[in-house]
Amino acid sequence: MFRATMKSLLARKLRLLLSGLAVVLGVMFVSGAFVLTDTLGRSFDAVFSDAFSEVDVNVAAKPKVALSEVEGEQVAAPVPASVVDRVKAVPGVTDVRGVVNADGARLIGSNGKVVTSFGPPQLGENWLGESDLLKLREGRAPQADDEIVVNVALAEAAKVKVGDRVGVLTLAPKKEFTLVGVFGYSGGRDSVGGVNEVAFTTPVAQQLMLGKPDVFSNVTAQAAGGTTPEALRDEVARALGTDYEVKTGKQLADDASASLKEGLSFFNKILLGFAAVALLVGTFLILNTFSIIVAQRTRELALMRAIGASGRQVIGSVVLEAVAVGLIASVLGLAAGIGVGALLAYLFGKLAGGLTLAGLGVPPAAVIGAFAVGLVITVVAALLPALRASRIPPIAAMQDVATPDRPLTKVTVGGSVVTAIGAGLLFLGLGGHAGDNTLATILGGVLFAFIGVALLTPLISRPVVALLGTIFAWSVPGKLGRLNSGRNPRRTAITAAALMVGIALVTGVTVILDSAKGSISALAEDTIKAELVISGAQAGPRPASFDPAVLEKAADIPGVRLVDGEYGDMATVNGERTWVAASSDVAALERIFGAKATAGDISRLGPDQMLFSSDTAKSRNLSVGSTVTVQLSRGEARTYTVSGIYESSQLTNPVVLPPQAATDFAIPQPIQGFVQLAPGTSVDAVQPQIERLLADSPEVSVADRAAFIKQQTSQLDTPLRMIQILLALAIVIAVLGIINTLALSVLERTRELGLLRAIGLRRAQTMRMITVEAVVISIFGALLGVVVGTGLGAAVVRALKDEGITDLVLPWSQMVTFLVLAAIIGVVAAVLPAIRAARINVLGAIAHD
Repeated sequence: MFRATMKSLLARKLRLLLSGLAVVLGVMFVSGAFVLTDTLGRSFDAVFSDAFSEVDVNVAAKPKVALSEVEGEQVAAPVPASVVDRVKAVPGVTDVRGVVNADGARLIGSNGKVVTSFGPPQLGENWLGESDLLKLREGRAPQADDEIVVNVALAEAAKVKVGDRVGVLTLAPKKEFTLVGVFGYSGGRDSVGGVNEVAFTTPVAQQLMLGKPDVFSNVTAQAAGGTTPEALRDEVARALGTDYEVKTGKQLADDASASLKEGLSFFNKILLGFAAVALLVGTFLILNTFSIIVAQRTRELALMRAIGASGRQVIGSVVLEAVAVGLIASVLGLAAGIGVGALLAYLFGKLAGGLTLAGLGVPPAAVIGAFAVGLVITVVAALLPALRASRIPPIAAMQDVATPDRPLTKVTVGGSVVTAIGAGLLFLGLGGHAGDNTLATILGGVLFAFIGVALLTPLISRPVVALLGTIFAWSVPGKLGRLNSGRNPRRTAITAAALMVGIALVTGVTVILDSAKGSISALAEDTIKAELVISGAQAGPRPASFDPAVLEKAADIPGVRLVDGEYGDMATVNGERTWVAASSDVAALERIFGAKATAGDISRLGPDQMLFSSDTAKSRNLSVGSTVTVQLSRGEARTYTVSGIYESSQLTNPVVLPPQAATDFAIPQPIQGFVQLAPGTSVDAVQPQIERLLADSPEVSVADRAAFIKQQTSQLDTPLRMIQILLALAIVIAVLGIINTLALSVLERTRELGLLRAIGLRRAQTMRMITVEAVVISIFGALLGVVVGTGLGAAVVRALKDEGITDLVLPWSQMVTFLVLAAIIGVVAAVLPAIRAARINVLGAIAHD
């Protein structure tokens, strides 16, 4: 049986190649994800180890507001300069330095635009001199208050050179400096981890990056000979008490690396999610392939049963073929995954500003995942056809057997049950009834829904395919293609289901994001009563900001009725982290955003007063007159009195503080501005004047309300494009499935095709017949995908109604595009099988057994 199985496998190399390729692509995604995250993880380990290599002990103040990576940028509390002297007095210390090192120094390049960073921070520092790690490559150190040095990577990105006057944005508005030096790092590196660095003199760095003099971000100390960093850490901690966090350089490197790896882990899960989709589609392909092969081998398998092979041996024969295919596909997929992981790591390094990558490594998880996934998926997909093969009666070897269509009752009942389970899980997950398992419940519901619909597809395939086929039934090849596509509902359904999954997911995501965009646009149009908006696109962890003086000058422009600057920060309010805002003119809450008071007065705000939205006040059991303690990113905790409560809205902030509080925000500058014009004032007359006021704030611009809303909603286009690109792999696998089905079908119908050719069907007509069959199956799969995706998307939108997504928007143009694309896919998929069918030797085909 083993020898017979291997000969059978080798005789069908081309038949199994396409099904194996589906596994290769899925395994490539799995192994590539692990290779990528392992390579980047070790790269960041090296970066942070290098960055803290000259630090034995580090002293930092505990942050005022502790934030996670998702919540925003962590603002370190300043360390008083007096701590430097206290650390110097600790036995075992040889060198102590006060360090200013904070994110938010944005250099304005020679083109007048801010040099952006899509990941690595933009650090503002105090110049501490050269070291073994850092050396000046041009110029000299900064000496005057208007002098800076930058690292090579930033100088090249900004296209500036020593001697240039350059602008820098910090906690303060734009200031001009002379670039007097450019520095790099050991090993010829232009930066460490792609970080952009601007170094000032110490007093200037303190004022611009920390907001006050005589403070540091942290204090570093070197251990004397014979003193270990751990021992010195303990001594310094005892000397300073519990107000400070004291760590070794190694601890700092490990903590920083662990934080980044947490983000990489999330990215890894996303890639594995798309790999799961690809493998689900691949399962349909493999199931179809083995089903067709078993059907073609009915006589052969029956003969084996007749000469003594048991049902178990027949199952083993089919499973052995699946194992062989799975092993080969896993090896190829692992190799491809290593290549893809290396390529993505390289691209990530370039996008991150020149991250120096560690050597490419293949973690055990990549190898284990590749073989586990490749083998399991292939064998599981082959089990059902294997069981079917074991039930072939020996008498079939003595007959001209055609595999009859089996009743669809069991499949339909099973599909109904599975679909019901999927719908139930989606109801629990989307309805918020799954607790901490919401995401897993929703994903499980989507998986069961797809499988259930796939099982129900044979029930509808014949009538729907017949209906779609009438479009092409104006000719004999068209009629034959329509009949062929509907002759085996199970086969057609499985082939179409593979395409359905990819298109359904893309359609569902598009429905959700388009609905979100539509809801936001409608709400903003109805709510925002400002003709002009000042804002900027966020290109990193910090939102764009501008000089508060712009607000005062804009208010003096003729025809301007009201100007409001919006500040924002994460804070702790009575010990709970929440987003807080401050308005330069609190009257805007009513006049621009249409907020209505539900208690107290929201038209004015004293320096010790604050406002709450009704939902937030209710959840925290607050009322007018309640006192609340607020801790902002900077400064000390302060007590405020609730003076008013306003009706909650998706566009109003949960908490509003007086404008004086913004000085202690992480970014003490407005991040948005709203300009309301007097009746009869033209936008075109005021907008250019505000643009001139923003000349020193290149991160932001002023736009009319419609353009601002479009700018905000367009941010959802980027994740949509990324999802579409990643899901394209599933569609590629579905195309392979159509090619595979048609190729095997051509082999299965060799005699039939020969007879058709013998009675007058020309080669071109044969090719058209196969093409019609492919196009009908493709459009059927796309139609299923559009319907299922729209249903899933609409369910999610309905579940998110309370989150502000109130309008269901169906992307009709994209749905039509998917159907047209499906027709093109069908034509492309039919090329090779059609050519093969057209080249069949007529006499040989008629004699084919």
